[in-house]
Amino acid sequence: MKIIHTADIHIGVENYGRPATEDDIAKLPPYFSPGVDRSEYIGFSTRLLDFLSTFDYMVNYSLEHDVDLFILAGDAYKLRNPSQTHQREFARRISRLVKEGGIPVFSVIGNHDAPQMAGRATSLEIFPTLEKENVYIADQLRTYRVPTRKGVIQLIALPWIKRAAFLARDETRDLNIEQVTDMLEERINRLLDKEVSGLSDSLPTILCGHITASTASAGSERNMMLGKDHTILLGKLANPVFDYVALGHIHKHQILSYQPMVTYSGSIQRVDFSEEKEDKGFCVIDLDPSLPAGERLTSFHFEKVNARSFQTIDVTVINGEDPTRKTEDALIKRSTNEAIVRVRVTMPRQLSEAFDETYIRKLLSTAHQVSIKTILEEKTKPIRLSLESSKNLSPMNLLAQYLESTNLSKERITALKDYADQLINESNETDDS
Repeated sequence: MKIIHTADIHIGVENYGRPATEDDIAKLPPYFSPGVDRSEYIGFSTRLLDFLSTFDYMVNYSLEHDVDLFILAGDAYKLRNPSQTHQREFARRISRLVKEGGIPVFSVIGNHDAPQMAGRATSLEIFPTLEKENVYIADQLRTYRVPTRKGVIQLIALPWIKRAAFLARDETRDLNIEQVTDMLEERINRLLDKEVSGLSDSLPTILCGHITASTASAGSERNMMLGKDHTILLGKLANPVFDYVALGHIHKHQILSYQPMVTYSGSIQRVDFSEEKEDKGFCVIDLDPSLPAGERLTSFHFEKVNARSFQTIDVTVINGEDPTRKTEDALIKRSTNEAIVRVRVTMPRQLSEAFDETYIRKLLSTAHQVSIKTILEEKTKPIRLSLESSKNLSPMNLLAQYLESTNLSKERITALKDYADQLINESNETDDS
């Protein structure tokens, strides 16, 4: 039984993007949105196309590798109220999985999918309403039994839990936020135990949750959160009754436990510079239903995707250096083609006029998006020499080292050296007489 585990697709993220041109459309991979006239994507945010392209890669991979179940551990969209265009693009890809591949899709509700007000529909609720076969949208903590080509699999869904929908107002009236969070976590753990007690030992079992696990290393989701996190202890998730635990919400791919395997798939594209050095992709697992619990997971691998590159280039310029040339030298060492690039140049204030930003932007003309920030230092800390190292230096050498550590212009430094040399010579002449 081959299963795809992904999360945090975040259709609607458009930061660092620009309206797509015909040239951008021509660069899209061959597997992008098959059967659709690509010209309709002209004007779309290029970043939206990044996320859709990666989604298409996952769909193609699923079809080509005869995947039996596609799991989305929350956050299909960036916003709780996605546009009709974003919903259409998501539906196109889900439809390919279900109709072309006959692959069941199981998704839990994430914090970006959940409505702000109680009683309102979630952004994914349209699928069961339209009676899409083999599409399961889990908005409650309960157990689902999903038929696949390789047999039935049971999944405990742990969607994003909103306090207002989970705790009565009377219960929390006199409690602070920490106490409310503790009460919420205790109730989630109790209900999770209840679901575990009702599991069938003969069926493969996956826990699918959109949560924060206690030992997880958080990424940019901290900045994208639409509410304060509650935390589930890893010990509660790493229950040996589970054959695999598929998690979403944290954008950094990580494995928290191996017995059983508790994994965040991470987001499918880099959202911002906090994810600059993270690999992006999705998880592929194989379960053997004929084996006993604890032995059913037969293989796992993280399938990397070609995510848009983010690159930070830091340059520090000191007195006497050409800031433009030093920045150019730093760029030569990096491959910035089609990357989202930020350049941060730190220099003494008096060198700012020598920095040619237009020239640097020309050097980065093949980058996808560029930001350049100059950080001007008001003054430089004077050089402090130890007593031992200063013994062998003449007064002029000492003065020269001090002047070079200041923000004075070269002309001013030269003039002061000349004055100092003149004073020293006059002093020597007086001593001689």
